[in-house]
Amino acid sequence: MTQRLRIAMQLMLASALVGLTACGESKETITQPVVTTVPTASASESPSETSKTPTADFLAPLTGLPMEKEVTNRPFAVMINNLAPARPQSGLTQADVVWELLAEGGITRLVAVFQSKEFTDPIGPIRSIRPYFIQVGEFYSGVLVHVGASNDAFAILQRQHKEDLDEITNAGAYFYRDKSRKAPHNVYSTLEQLRAGAEKRKYKNTATMPLFSFNQAPPTLATAAPATRIDIKFMLSDYKVSYTYDAANAVYSRFINDKPHIDKNNDEQLTATNLVVLSAKTDIKDNVGRLAVDLDSGGKAVLFQNGKAIACQWERKEGDVVRLTKDGEELPFLPGVTYYHVVPSSSSMDQHLTYQ
Repeated sequence: MTQRLRIAMQLMLASALVGLTACGESKETITQPVVTTVPTASASESPSETSKTPTADFLAPLTGLPMEKEVTNRPFAVMINNLAPARPQSGLTQADVVWELLAEGGITRLVAVFQSKEFTDPIGPIRSIRPYFIQVGEFYSGVLVHVGASNDAFAILQRQHKEDLDEITNAGAYFYRDKSRKAPHNVYSTLEQLRAGAEKRKYKNTATMPLFSFNQAPPTLATAAPATRIDIKFMLSDYKVSYTYDAANAVYSRFINDKPHIDKNNDEQLTATNLVVLSAKTDIKDNVGRLAVDLDSGGKAVLFQNGKAIACQWERKEGDVVRLTKDGEELPFLPGVTYYHVVPSSSSMDQHLTYQ
């Protein structure tokens, strides 16, 4: 079945289901599969300009990249340690989506979402989970992978019966300790082990992904400001994330404190096609410094693509993922990996983000 026919059938099915909901016959929230937007050729465009969007029969739901077969496996959302002793981490070059959020003390932690790529290398170091990390993992229907939890996060996991793999409480056999690293920066797993753990706990191994739009030539890029160097500061002045745009490969290369951020498995620098910086309400909730991060209320955002910056807004409706909008329209992603960065809204965006 061709991609165009599949999309048409999906749209027809979605319309029918919406009609049933309007009649009161169903109150279920419908999550639709990925759609790739194909630009329409104009008289001034050459065939090469209008064929940049992938047209394969199968596309990876979270990246929009062509795949040899349909991707329906359930993602794993893994809490990755980002302290200096934990770097370089393992497996991040294989993630489809990565979120970077503050943890207590001003440092950040990563939520890496793995779905479309098959690999046997280690993933980690894996660390503990927080309530807002749970929320991010569930944006993608992911099995939550972590080592311990804050009190609030543990209460959510237990009371709401979240589907998780925790090295401490329910899945220790599916993690291992790397003797070359000091605790607590030494807990790892692999896709094979995580899948075995999820099967043991009888978790579903497939999932329907949210609907994303991908487009190789978004019209918003035509008037966007240049952005080939990006600097992001979360809280600590000596904990700086930066990116430089690699025009030859159309990706942003990631740096930590001006040093390349690499994957220990392959010595490759981390890269992303789309970068998102979100401003979100962030409150300190206890004397330990644990945080509450509001990923529901929306706010200011900047989307970086193809060496350009698009100032926009982010919003999230109940049961949905974070969406980026400008002038009332959702912004599409370029096919590829996306990195999100959540900074506190207590300071203006330009205090956390600079680019040129």
